[in-house]
Amino acid sequence: MDYTVPDKSIEEVQADLTKRFTHFANPKDRYKYLIDMGKQLQQLDDSYQTEENRIHGCQSQVWIHIEEKDGRLFMQAKSDAAIVSGLIALLLRIYNGRTPEEVATAPLEFLGKIGLLQQLSPNRSTGLYHMIKRIQAEGQKRC
Repeated sequence: MDYTVPDKSIEEVQADLTKRFTHFANPKDRYKYLIDMGKQLQQLDDSYQTEENRIHGCQSQVWIHIEEKDGRLFMQAKSDAAIVSGLIALLLRIYNGRTPEEVATAPLEFLGKIGLLQQLSPNRSTGLYHMIKRIQAEGQKRC
């Protein structure tokens, strides 16, 4: 587990992601970038790929492991699908290493600005919603 505390605010990370995604005029390039983000996920140890860590409501298999250390939540995740791996990697850029309060209350309007939501299939949109709800629930539980 990487316990690096973010050096940028949530707003700065979101602004950076918005800039990166809107740089691509072609929706296929956005997907390629998202898939590349997913390939950079930290390896999630097999021991964390449990039913308890599985995010339900996703068509693909998605697991998330969350640890609290020094008042911050650190996360690792894995999916068996390339685009879903990218979506969870995108969320971890926002949430990883934040306080429970930040995790519970982070605004996510940037997801509409980056041009991905409009392109996601209904199943992937539902999966993204469940990933967000699971992560935010962990933050709320630990506030």
